[in-house]
Amino acid sequence: MYIGAPAYGARQAAGNSIEDLAEVVNYAHTYGVQVLVTLNTLLHDDEYPKAVKMAHELYKIGVDALIIQDLHLLDFDLPPIALHASTQCDNRTAEQVAWLRDLGFKRVVLARELNIDEIKAIHEAVPDIELEAFVHGALCVSYSGRCYISEVLTGRSANRGECSQFCRMAYDLLDSSGNEVLDEQGAPIHQRHLLSLQDMDRSAYLRELIDAGVTTFKIEGRLKDADYVTNITAYYREQLDRCAARIQNTEYRAIYNRSFVPNPEKTFHRGATDYFLHGRTPHMANWETPKSTGEYIGEVLEARGNTLRVRLLPGVVLHNGDGLTIGAEGCNVNGVEGNLVKINKELSFSRYTDIPLYRNLDTEFIKLLHSERRIPVDIIFRETEEGFSLKIGDKERHFAYAKEDAKNADKALENIRTQLAKLGDTPYIAHEVRIESKPYFIPISVLNEWRRTTLL
Repeated sequence: MYIGAPAYGARQAAGNSIEDLAEVVNYAHTYGVQVLVTLNTLLHDDEYPKAVKMAHELYKIGVDALIIQDLHLLDFDLPPIALHASTQCDNRTAEQVAWLRDLGFKRVVLARELNIDEIKAIHEAVPDIELEAFVHGALCVSYSGRCYISEVLTGRSANRGECSQFCRMAYDLLDSSGNEVLDEQGAPIHQRHLLSLQDMDRSAYLRELIDAGVTTFKIEGRLKDADYVTNITAYYREQLDRCAARIQNTEYRAIYNRSFVPNPEKTFHRGATDYFLHGRTPHMANWETPKSTGEYIGEVLEARGNTLRVRLLPGVVLHNGDGLTIGAEGCNVNGVEGNLVKINKELSFSRYTDIPLYRNLDTEFIKLLHSERRIPVDIIFRETEEGFSLKIGDKERHFAYAKEDAKNADKALENIRTQLAKLGDTPYIAHEVRIESKPYFIPISVLNEWRRTTLL
């Protein structure tokens, strides 16, 4: 996972304190997850000492890598931490990637605009560096790291983490005479979101990206909530596992027991484009709205006041509180009777027929996301010369203890197995408990203490 530092990250509004990051690192490492910190803005002269000091603090708390854009940082005394070249470096050529490799970078985050052949050519020219490619999430309308509209118009630089988000604003499209241009339906292009791209979704092309040399897939997550993170990462984990099964010519078998079926359209979703992966394609933008449109669920046959008559796709069920998008307008479900849907407001049009209906909040799906992930671990209890050893996952402790034969062997062994498997509110769940010891009497309080000590 990548996350912003207290300062100098490309998302100024998403900074995190060193203390909070230390907790994040400890928690993530429990699950075998690396933490990459974004220190990827261009810096002013007086900021370099502060940034270098922060880099050392991040290294001390166990951060796995820094993602940077400002290459002048390399001229300072950085800690011995892995460096990744941010997509803000505009990494579009093999020459650029080779140069970054020679500077000591372990990984390069490629520009989003590259097609599959360009990615493959970079890997073939520079095979000894990790290549990271974006596969999902929000897109900027400009070249990676080369957007200056915010700086020019407001003095807020995107390369300083202060983007004003001009690509999500509404515009009029005028001809050379100042007249509004008409769209294909003859309507003036007035206050449309002409620069707002749909979200990237390359989930159908993971095998191609792997074959092209990509080693890491990146999911954009700017200010996204936990529901989005849970759903999208689960979706790509599933797609990767299916891809791995095809590569190994084996049958795909799910390895996670989830309470939900991942679906990118169920959380923040502006529509989908593979962007330039296979060349320029039509309909990369969504002129209607920069907000989440969600999943297509049917049509509005008629709209009168705060009542919709709808035709839903087979299997779609609406619930109170669900969020709907109709054209550029949003509303919530207040009640459903057959094909009539009560909504929480009167739409701006009095009658509107045969328009697509989307759901951008599925309340029942969101409820299913709120389940805690547990790591299955094997528990091994062994007898030693001095007493006993206990291993839970990769954690092991030895305990000196006077041995006392159990009067009831079966009951003693079951007691040991039961107490050691009680992992409670820890991140773990017992997969298998193996007892490699004679049956001894050991008080429950002692077993509980050994279990807690081993998990520290």
